[in-house]
Order: sequence, then C-alpha cells, then structure tokens
Amino acid sequence: MHDLALPGFTRRRALWAAGALAFAAAGCRSGVEPAGNGSRRLHLVAESRLQHRLSFDGTSVGGLSGIDYDRRRGEYLLLSDDRSDFAPARFYAMQWSPVANAEPPRPVGVTYLRQADGALWPRRREAAPEVAVPDPEAIRWRPETDTLLWTSEGDPQRGFGQAFYECRRDGSLVRQIALPAMFDAADDRGRGPRENLGLEGLALTPDGRHAWLAMEAALRQDGPVPSFTSPGGPCRFTQIELSSGKAVRQIAYVPDPIPRRPLLPGTYADNGVSEILMIDADRMLVLERAYAVGAGNSLRLYEIDTRHGSDVLALDALASDNHRPAPKTLVADFAALGLSRLDNTEGLCWGPDLPNGHRLLVAVSDDNFNPLQITQFAAFEFTG
Repeated sequence: MHDLALPGFTRRRALWAAGALAFAAAGCRSGVEPAGNGSRRLHLVAESRLQHRLSFDGTSVGGLSGIDYDRRRGEYLLLSDDRSDFAPARFYAMQWSPVANAEPPRPVGVTYLRQADGALWPRRREAAPEVAVPDPEAIRWRPETDTLLWTSEGDPQRGFGQAFYECRRDGSLVRQIALPAMFDAADDRGRGPRENLGLEGLALTPDGRHAWLAMEAALRQDGPVPSFTSPGGPCRFTQIELSSGKAVRQIAYVPDPIPRRPLLPGTYADNGVSEILMIDADRMLVLERAYAVGAGNSLRLYEIDTRHGSDVLALDALASDNHRPAPKTLVADFAALGLSRLDNTEGLCWGPDLPNGHRLLVAVSDDNFNPLQITQFAAFEFTG
C-alpha cells in the first residue's frame, strides 16, 4: 500500500510523522514485542537490510512491494511500488544467499515496465489525463512462459481502476488481463475499491494454470475497514484462469481487528492483507500487515484452504447471510520470530529449498522511500 488517502493526511505523511514521533519518544523504537519461542512452522534463518535509497543503474531502490524467485536464473525479482515518481515503473533482479547470510541482497539488474505501445510509464505529474499511471504492488514469475504477472492498485483519483498485467522479462507488455467490473474505480454510488486498498496480493498455483488476486480491504459495498474492536469487511480473493484470462472463482477472507492502538489516541492505525502465497494447489498463506502511529507494525501470517470458502464471484455485495468466508489458522506472529524490527512487509515468496529439504520463505518490506523505515529481507524455514 502506498500514499493511503486520509482526511488531510496521506499514509506516507503518517509514516513520516510516526517515525519522527517514535524517534523522539522512544529512541527510534521498532514497535516489536520481545521475541518469544516463535512458531513451530516458521523459524528465522537470516535477516538483512538494503541501504536506504540504494542507487543502482540510475534508479533509487525502494518501495519494494512484491517479490518472487526465479529458480532458472537463481534471482529474486522485486517490484517497486514507485508510481514513476523517482524512476519509471520497474522491477529489480537481486541475488541473495540467506543461508550463508554473509552479504545483503545484491541488485544485478533493473527492468522498466512498458505500456502496450512500448513506451515507459509516465510520471504522475506529467501524465496526460487519459493515461493511467500504475501503482505496482505484487509480482509472480511464470516458469512455463518465462513471463511475469504483476498487479496495479490503479489511480482512482484520476479515474483509473485496478489492473492485472503480464509482461516479458524485458518489461514489454504481453497483455492486460480483464478484471471483473467490481474492481473498477469507485462509482458515484459509493461502490468499488477504496483508495490504495485494492489488489495488494498475488499468488500463482503450483501447476501455473491459475492466479489468485487478493484485495487489501473490503470493497465499499462489502463492509468497513477494520477497527480496534471489529474485523473489517471481507476481502475478495479472485481466482483467474490464465489461459483464458477469465475470473472463475472468488472467495471471502475476513481480516483481524487492528491489533495495536496508536501511541497518541486518535492518530492513524490500520490492518489489511498485504500478500498471499500458495502452499500447494489449495492451501494459501495470507499475510496481514497492521500499522499504528508510534506503535509500529504488526505482522501475522495465516493459512487458509481455498476450497473451504463459498464462491462469491456472482455476489454484488457481501453480507453475513449470503456467503461463508474461508476459515483461517494462525501460522506465526512475526513479533515472536526473533526479527530485529518489524516494518511494512508486503512481499512473500518461496526461495530455493533448504539443505534439509524444507522450504525457504522469504519476506521483503516496503520502505515507502522513507528514511525512517527500512527495506528488510527476512528468510524463514517453513514446515507444513
């Protein structure tokens, strides 16, 4: 999520203010509870950080909102959610050996994303009114085609809804995959996605036939955003058949209430889905990322079975009596995993298998190009 609109206050400003407040009040406190025994299914292997606004090939590295691992080349692919403000929309290739944990991730390439005519995406301030400017959020590599899927939360203030793209490794566009009309920019009846609470998560099934798209928060007609006392309205997770580009199924997922209150009452706090990742053909990991001014971030990883939620694709609005959300099971609270700090983690992927045969789960945080935040890479041994 990036630049969330608040009454007279953007999310980016909230994050800057929060960092300044935390620094002044608590010596740059991290907002992380003391590490406990962690999770039985998730064990920290390595943690690393990138230098703030690392310069690479004429770009400023930051805003890393999506990650995937290209097993063929042994590279991590990282999507920046820069809306072409610092450099054109882009993704990076990086190398990292978290088991050795000797060096931080090393950028080895940057690729600019292209429009249908081959042109780079323009900066928001320079874009013509009829030209969409993407807000990139999630990325997945398709081994079968050696192409990349990526999502955009759109530009609702300029009238552009969310988008789902497929591109080649050189950034050139293969296609834009049409989304159900419910994901268009909000209409004058107050329906549709909220600003910067749209398509935040993307997962690919192991057979490569389907992608799942996850909303960060409920559509306006489906319910409210989370509060301190109540969970938010259900987030829609949509299954796309990649051969046809058609939406074939949709389930509902209910996020937690906001787990922590801000240091100063009445200031900003939120919670929502920041990423999804398939465990197997049916089971999915769901990362909920929360933030409260002065208190910091909270990160909780859940597991769901996509077969256990009713299909809501044909429902215009979700209500408690017309669907069954997918039940969820807590896998890990990141505060108990031994990390030095929790930040705005938005990307998850499977890395290379560990020597013992277990899976390596890699997470990356989006620093919003804010010097008071960090670009954190964390690798975990995952069992189950």
